[in-house]
Order: sequence, then structure tokens, then C-alpha cells
Amino acid sequence: MGSKKIVLTGGGTAGHVTPNMALIPRLKELDYEIVYIGSYDGIEKKLIEDFDIPYYGIATGKFRRYFDPKNFSDPFRVIKGMGEARKYLKEIKPDVLFSKGGFVSVPVVRAANTLGIPCIIHESDMTPGLANKLCIPVAKKVCCNFPETFKLLPATKAVLTGSPIRKELTTGSKEAAYELCGFDASKPVIMVVGGSLGSAAINQAVRDVLPELLKDFQVVHLCGKEKVDNLLLTTPGYKQFEYVKSEMKDIFAMADIVISRAGANAISEILALKKPNILIPLSAGSSRGDQIQNANSFESQGFSIVIDEDDLTNKLFLEKIQELYFNRFTYIDAMSKSSQRDAIGTIIGLIEDEVNAK
Repeated sequence: MGSKKIVLTGGGTAGHVTPNMALIPRLKELDYEIVYIGSYDGIEKKLIEDFDIPYYGIATGKFRRYFDPKNFSDPFRVIKGMGEARKYLKEIKPDVLFSKGGFVSVPVVRAANTLGIPCIIHESDMTPGLANKLCIPVAKKVCCNFPETFKLLPATKAVLTGSPIRKELTTGSKEAAYELCGFDASKPVIMVVGGSLGSAAINQAVRDVLPELLKDFQVVHLCGKEKVDNLLLTTPGYKQFEYVKSEMKDIFAMADIVISRAGANAISEILALKKPNILIPLSAGSSRGDQIQNANSFESQGFSIVIDEDDLTNKLFLEKIQELYFNRFTYIDAMSKSSQRDAIGTIIGLIEDEVNAK
């Protein structure tokens, strides 16, 4: 048996790359040769640089459900991308391909299928996005995050895995975060996450009720690029960051409860770390509604309290925060029983099955 080879693909947004990044350390431990195929200059190229694995870029087009002049040129870019992916895959000769979705993955998965390379794909949201819908017919297995996704997938392919999260997130130090934020153990800590772009609605809601919150809690607020409120910089018990990188694990360790958007990766991290949470999903008006579905699934499994952005008032917000904190152990208990928490182990098992079946 020579060395085992895997190609990873996925990109367009960080959410289509971070689960792949979470798998890489384990794949390296198992002696896999890993190659990444992404777009020429998408976010995935930058994120994968740190891992010291070969990266191949291909042409990529977007599949839109709406009219756009690019709808005429993009199909040709997808066909070009498929040709490039096929050429690279013939050179690399991987045993298996793992795709995290996003538009770049379609030509790669389709090309792999023409070469007889088994493909495992991962769908983070409750309803498969357009790119994954084009890949499901040729995939061996489709990993998913939500029990509700099963009925939308071919029965022989669906596996409930949850989403792989970076192992270092589980190694945070509460003490380091206290020091970073200037907090102490006298009051519980609320962690507020507005998503990578910073949610104006969540940021505003938190700042509106801040004087009330600070009576009972300390608040650490990841508010997004250029979203820091300078007037509140010296408020005791309130610490703002545009974004954090390595400190994220420490802040998670310190947080008693979390308030967050309902993107698939964000909620997978919250679940893996068993943090009682309030989810305020992106409204249907400004998205395809996937965050609302994600949040509702978590609420029905007993993991979260959900507040609809359109219903957000100061009074309701404060009530729900108190209710969550008061009942926090009920939520921790529900999350502890979830089978979606060992995603890396489950997905690596599926990958190994395909490699060993060869």
C-alpha cells in the first residue's frame, strides 16, 4: 500500500474552507498526502497558505438563480475549470476527494467523477445550496449537519456528521481571556459574535441594552471590521474587538453564554463547545433563509433560543438573555447528548472507508 492521497476542495466564503482546515491536522497524522484545489484567488487560497500543502487554482464561475450578464460567460469558465481540474486530478491521482461545497467545488467534483475518483461532500446548511445540488448525484456520501437534511438527500448517501471544527478551539484558557479583556470571575460573561462582517442589528441591540446587561454580566463583543464604538471604549465590563484569531479559543472558554448569528460554522462551534446560546439569524430578506432554518433546527433540538431579527426589542432581548442564563444547564445537557459533535472522527471514517475499498 503506497501513501494515501486526498484532494480537498471548497471555497468562496470562509465557511466553505474552515471545515477542511479542521480536517487537515488529522489527515496529516494518518499520513495522507493532501492537495487543495480552489479558485485562482479566492479566500481559500489565503486560508490554506498556512498549512504548507500544494494548492492548485482553477477557473470558476458562479451559478446564479437571478439574471446577471455574467450568466452568459460563467458557464464557459465552469467548463474551463472542469478541464483544469481534470488535468490536475490525472496528475495527482488521489484515492478520494472531499468537498466542502461552494461554486469552485462543482467542476472539481464533476471532473473527479469522470475519472472514477470517489467523492464525499459536506453540506453545512439544512437545505443543500445550488453548488452541492449539482454534486450530490455523483457523490458517494453526503455529510450533513442537521437531522432535517436527511429527507432531502438520497437515503443511501446521507450521513449525519455535524461540521468539523478546529481542534484548537477546545483548548482555550479562561484566565488568558480574563486578562485580555480586563475581566474577572465576579460576573458571568456574555460573548457576542456578529459574524465575519459584523452584524449591524446585533451590534446595535447589544449596545442599546448595555447599561442593563452590565449590572449582571461582563460582555465581550466581536463586532466586525470597523464596527467598534469609540464612545464605549472605556466602559468597564465591556470589551470590543473587530475580530480575533488565536484569542478566539480563550474567549470561548471564558464565555458562559453566546449571542450569535446562525451561520452553519458558527453554530457548529457553539454546539461542539456546548455553549448555551441565543441565535439571531440573518433575515430572509438579506439571504436565502438558510440561517433561519439552521437556527430553528437548533431550537427544536433544545440547543438554542432563537430571536427573529424583525422581532428584536430591548425588552425581549433582555428577557431572553436572563432566561438563557437561568436555564443554561438544560441547554448544555441537550448539547452533550448530540451525535453531531465528533464530526472529524465520523468524516475521517468515511474517507478511510473509500480509500480502503480501493
